[in-house]
Amino acid sequence: MRSSLAMSHTVHMESAVPRPYRVVVLISGSGTNLQRLIDTVHVPNGEIEIVLVLSSREDAYGLERAQMAGIATDVMTRHRDDDRIARDRALADRVALAEPDLVVLAGWMSILTGAFLDRFPDRVINLHPSLLPAFIGMHAIEDALAWGVRWTGVTVHYAEEEVDGGPPILQETVPVLYGDTVDSLRERVRDAEHRVLPAAVRLFAQDRVHRDPQQRRRVQILEEEPS
Repeated sequence: MRSSLAMSHTVHMESAVPRPYRVVVLISGSGTNLQRLIDTVHVPNGEIEIVLVLSSREDAYGLERAQMAGIATDVMTRHRDDDRIARDRALADRVALAEPDLVVLAGWMSILTGAFLDRFPDRVINLHPSLLPAFIGMHAIEDALAWGVRWTGVTVHYAEEEVDGGPPILQETVPVLYGDTVDSLRERVRDAEHRVLPAAVRLFAQDRVHRDPQQRRRVQILEEEPS
């Protein structure tokens, strides 16, 4: 009788273990921000788990980073003459198999259409190396230097079909110093990225990020986790 009660208690405790917050990361390159997520928020079967890393390039070093951490990987390449909508539908199908709570674009070098984004409403975030809406596009760091601004920064924002057009979630400023080069400024921007992106993922996992359903450019960050 005592053994039966103990077994029942064990089964009850195991069933009460919460499901990890599941994150899929899309990459195209070396994966330095992916590595930062692995080092800071990824805990297999813990509070937050990266369940899939998917790359648009077969030779992306980020795939090796994921494999060394025991994370599932996949590759979906896109050629210039491919149909973008069909490709994004297939990409969404693959990502959906991982049952993500959040999709993180960490150096994903391809514009996503509604065929993908509509499958994961308000659950796709992107990282951009400027204080949006300033310096959108591929050359944000070069543009900041060319303009001679005193400050630039990093933005985590909701991904939308418009390039770098979704509302900001978190931002961090980075000073632009006299004598900066693209490489020296990029290094400080990257340091900020490594702080801001894990912070954003934690906020989502804690259900502290809320986008206004009517005024879609307004994003609220709750001070505490909802009870």
